[in-house]
Amino acid sequence: MMREFFYLQKSDRKVVLALLIVIVIALGVIFFTSSPDISTPSRNSRASGYARNTISSPLPTRQVERFFFDPNTADSTQLQRLGLQNWQIRNIYKFRASGGIYRKPLDFARLYGLTVKEYRELEPYIRISPDYLPAATLVKERIATANHDTAIVRHYPQKISDTAHVVLNTADTTELMKIPGIGPYFARKIVQYGQRLGGYVSVDQLDEIENFPTEVKRFLVVEKATPQKLNVNKLTLNELKRHPYINFYRAKDITDYRRLHGPLHSLNDLRLSRDFPPEIIARLAPYLEF
Repeated sequence: MMREFFYLQKSDRKVVLALLIVIVIALGVIFFTSSPDISTPSRNSRASGYARNTISSPLPTRQVERFFFDPNTADSTQLQRLGLQNWQIRNIYKFRASGGIYRKPLDFARLYGLTVKEYRELEPYIRISPDYLPAATLVKERIATANHDTAIVRHYPQKISDTAHVVLNTADTTELMKIPGIGPYFARKIVQYGQRLGGYVSVDQLDEIENFPTEVKRFLVVEKATPQKLNVNKLTLNELKRHPYINFYRAKDITDYRRLHGPLHSLNDLRLSRDFPPEIIARLAPYLEF
């Protein structure tokens, strides 16, 4: 090939060399323009890197606090600390700007987007200033003074100090509402659940109430627990299953054992049943007699 090249005429050799030079230059241009520039990240790579950083670094969770507040005067910072969303805070400001007044704690439950659970958590901390009560209440106060009636009707009794305690099995709803963090709803739940149990034997049983604020247990004590006893050898299936710790299947195991083997002498007679594991037997022990 090279030998034939030298036999070409001089003008032809120039043409061939020119074509070769053009080809080499074209290949060089294609090579350098198609190779990626590793030193300068593309817009897509920067975007993907930003997305990765955003996903791997989530925004910090806002810490929710609980403290006494008046929805008629609380500012946006306080409302944010209580866990309310920004759009809910704007709705509160619009309501107040239009002349709206929260006259009682239940009025705050009308806030758009507020769930029942959130309201129950906030309810014990709502304090409406007397300045926002209807002016007609002044007439009632004067009548009460004229009749030497010094009793003050309050929706929420005065709260106890941090070192005080309330006896769980003897307290009524009014006394329970004196505990910081306990409002009418949980006061009723505490009394009702204690009646179903037949009396509390431990403060930790309050955790069995749905959404119960566990931090308030430090104000409660159980003294000389004497729970009501259930005679498992005499009660019917329907009577047994009324207790929170005895469901239908456990009541049926008890009645079946009595029918097949006679009276029970202890819960250990049912230890082979899968519905009576050791932890259930321990929970039931204070409430049963044989």
